Amino acid sequence: MNKAFTKERDDQDDDLEAAEDTIPGGKNYVTQEGYRRIEEELHNLRRVERPNIVEIVSWAAGNGDRSENGDYIYGKKRLREIDRRIRYLIKRHESAEVVDPTLQKNHDQVFFGATVTYADQDDNEHTVKIVGIDEADLDTGKVSWISPIAKALLKAGVGDTVKLRPPGGDQSIDVIDIKYDNN
Repeated sequence: MNKAFTKERDDQDDDLEAAEDTIPGGKNYVTQEGYRRIEEELHNLRRVERPNIVEIVSWAAGNGDRSENGDYIYGKKRLREIDRRIRYLIKRHESAEVVDPTLQKNHDQVFFGATVTYADQDDNEHTVKIVGIDEADLDTGKVSWISPIAKALLKAGVGDTVKLRPPGGDQSIDVIDIKYDNN
C-alpha cells in the first residue's frame, strides 16, 4: 500500500508523554553534571548535527527525483529524529531542577546525589549513586531517584536495614556507607 494512504505512527512522541508521566509531581531533579550533559547534547544537535543534515538534504533535493534519492529520504528521516530529540531535551531542560549534593546538610541520611554502599542478603556489597532520571546508568552504578532501590534507600542512615521490594519478593539490604561528592 502506498505510504500516502497510511497513517504513520510516531511511537517516540508517545514515549515522550510517557516519560513526563513518570516524574512524580513533574519534578526533573538533576545533578549539575546531568544538567550540563543535557545542555551539551542540545547544543550539539542544534549547532552541529542538524545544520549538517540540512545541508545534505538541500544538496540531495537539488539532485532531482526525491522518491528514490536515499540521501534525501534518510536525511529527512534523520531531521525528524533530531527535531524530536531537541523537543524532548528542551522540555527536560526547562523542567530541570539542579540539585547540588555537596550542599546537603544532613550527611547521615541518603538523599538525592548520595553515593550509597549497601549489602544485600547474601552479603554482596553494591555501590549506587542516586541521580536524575535522565542520568541513570546501571553500568556505572547510577540509579534514578524514582527507582525501587533509590526509594528504599532514601532517608536511610548508615547501619539501617531497609526493605527493597523487587518483583521477585521482598529483600532486606543494609546501608554500609553514605557519601556526598561533586560528581
